[in-house]
Amino acid sequence: MPAMTSETIDQERRTLLGVAATGLAAVSAASLFPAATAAAASGAADIRPFTVNIPDADIVDLRRRLAHTRLPEQETVADKTQGVQLKTIKQLLTHWEKNYDWRKVETRINSVPNFITEIDGLDIHFLHIRSKHDDALPLIVTHGWPGSIV
Repeated sequence: MPAMTSETIDQERRTLLGVAATGLAAVSAASLFPAATAAAASGAADIRPFTVNIPDADIVDLRRRLAHTRLPEQETVADKTQGVQLKTIKQLLTHWEKNYDWRKVETRINSVPNFITEIDGLDIHFLHIRSKHDDALPLIVTHGWPGSIV
């Protein structure tokens, strides 16, 4: 088995996240929870289509804030015992500020069916993607706050 490097782990993580973001197979919550079906039929819990549409002004503002980020001092050790190293933080910051393609991610998310429904007073965003296989096991992938389906 080849040695795992941080680049290998990062690539495997990206692959896993990409597969999860574009290929999760799920059935609707209404088919899993009959009570939800009754609530939706009465109009109490409507399921509404959703499209990700990040305003240009928000992206400009985020990049402005990233450009003005106050970074911590250089760590006092040469290894990772004090946490994420400043060099890594700077690389990540540069990536988000200058290289991250928000429109590409927006397009990727919008390439699958997106919906919102209200549960306990909160809007819950979900994707509904049917499996290509008739006998597939339904799968629900969720995230917590402040999480992301990406």
